[in-house]
Amino acid sequence: MRAIGAASAALLGAAALALTAPPAAAVDPFTVSPSTVNPGGRVVLAAPGCSGTAMAASGVFDTVTIPAGGSALATVDWDARRGASYTVSFTCAGGSPGTVQLTIASATTSSTSVPTVTRTATVTTTPSGVRGGLGGSVGTWDAGELAAGGSLVAAAVAGTVFVVRRRSTAAGRRH
Repeated sequence: MRAIGAASAALLGAAALALTAPPAAAVDPFTVSPSTVNPGGRVVLAAPGCSGTAMAASGVFDTVTIPAGGSALATVDWDARRGASYTVSFTCAGGSPGTVQLTIASATTSSTSVPTVTRTATVTTTPSGVRGGLGGSVGTWDAGELAAGGSLVAAAVAGTVFVVRRRSTAAGRRH
C-alpha cells in the first residue's frame, strides 16, 4: 500500500512538471538577425510564424517583403543613430502583426558590411533553415501560460502534501 501512494505522488508530480514545460516546436513568429548591427550593416528578416508573405518596416530601412517560408535581407541606413534601439514592425498577410527590437551598435563591431551606394533595401530570398539552439528560450512571456504552469505546479505540491499527510495520519492510527 505504501508503494502505491508513493508511486501516485511521483506520477502526479511528474505530470505537473511535464505540463509546465514549453512546447518543443515553439518558434519565434518574427526574427531580426543579428539583433545589434552597425549603421550600413545588413540584417536578415524572417517571419516563420506567418503562413504567407510578410512585410517588415522600420525607421532605419525601407519596407521589405518577406516571402512565405523564407527570409529577406535589409541594409540599415548609414545615418542610423549609434546606441539607439529601433522597432521593426512585421505584418503577416492574413495574420497578426508583431514587433522586434533592432539595436544600432554604439561602437564599431565585427558585423560591418561592405558599404552600398544606395539607401534602398536589398531583398534576397533564401530558404529558412533549421533554427537550432533556441530551445524555446527566445520570445515573450505569455501571462496565460505562466498562470497555467503555476497552477499546475501548485496542484502538484498540494497533491503531494495531501498524500504525505494522509499517510502520516493513517500510520498514527495503526497502533
